[in-house]
Amino acid sequence: MSDWNAKIIEEFRANAGRVGGPFEGVSLLLLTTTGAKTGAARTNPVAYLRDGDRLLVFASYAGAPRNPDWYHNLLANPTVTVEVGDGTAIETFTATATPLEGEERDRMYARQAELVPVFAEYQARTSRVIPVVALHRQR
Repeated sequence: MSDWNAKIIEEFRANAGRVGGPFEGVSLLLLTTTGAKTGAARTNPVAYLRDGDRLLVFASYAGAPRNPDWYHNLLANPTVTVEVGDGTAIETFTATATPLEGEERDRMYARQAELVPVFAEYQARTSRVIPVVALHRQR
């Protein structure tokens, strides 16, 4: 894990899901995936959008030419752990990750880009279609 992510994760957990700096005001969750090659747990802070009973995450990687490792991990192992906070408490639960496709993916990404304009910039920086993944709480 990078020092950058480690600091964000530490701040997230210390402040019940709230962080400052460049992510102040952004809805973040902690997504723990299982490494596709290593089988090791990997935790990453990821922007999310609530959509009914599901949470949507965006594999933007800040517009890099490739998808982030966490995306490859959840394709191989779609059972993930989610930590989401409201500033007073963190809720942790197991979810199933399902990539969105076609019109639904396009509509949800456009909604995120409207709410958080930097996501439009991320898509403009890359030729890949940035994946949108729905996290469905396991019951």
